[in-house]
Amino acid sequence: MSAPKILVIPGSLRSASYNVRLAALATKELTLAEADVTRISLADYPLPLYDADVVAKSGPPANAVKLKQLLEAHRGVFIASPEYNASITPLLKNTIDWISVVREPGEVQLAVFQNRAFALGGASPGRSGALNSLLTLRQVLAIGCRAMVVPEQVAIPNAEQAFNEKHELADARAAGQLKTVLKKLVDYARLFGG
Repeated sequence: MSAPKILVIPGSLRSASYNVRLAALATKELTLAEADVTRISLADYPLPLYDADVVAKSGPPANAVKLKQLLEAHRGVFIASPEYNASITPLLKNTIDWISVVREPGEVQLAVFQNRAFALGGASPGRSGALNSLLTLRQVLAIGCRAMVVPEQVAIPNAEQAFNEKHELADARAAGQLKTVLKKLVDYARLFGG
């Protein structure tokens, strides 16, 4: 059985972001689970604010097309979502909105979000551990994009103390939750991979 292809996306651009660290840890854990992992930075795919007039006039930007192609090439996606004002980052929402309008002629709307699994995690300095962000992101993906989102998720509170000197989660319970989420993602990705 071939290794399932998993895409890891941190929803933050800051190199010191807790969610960039969570994405790096998820990449490591997925590699140990024998997945074929690609981790990206959305900084490498800058996009303007979503504007339907731009789409109508000149089509989606090249980076939106590239991101859609990346999604198509993977059967699983892990998103590490920061929390801004009890919601997802504008960066993450804008990225999803742009990807959602990229279509080949005759392609069904939102087809890129089908036949693959999405798993969610988030780290926040607050006590909720980005839980509000994860709920919003789940709604955007599952309801708005009709994606299959793994029921389990990991929300890491007090993120400034969550990682140890080895860049792993210091709390055994949180580390176990992350491994559970990632194992489920790999299992679903294998199912979608045929």
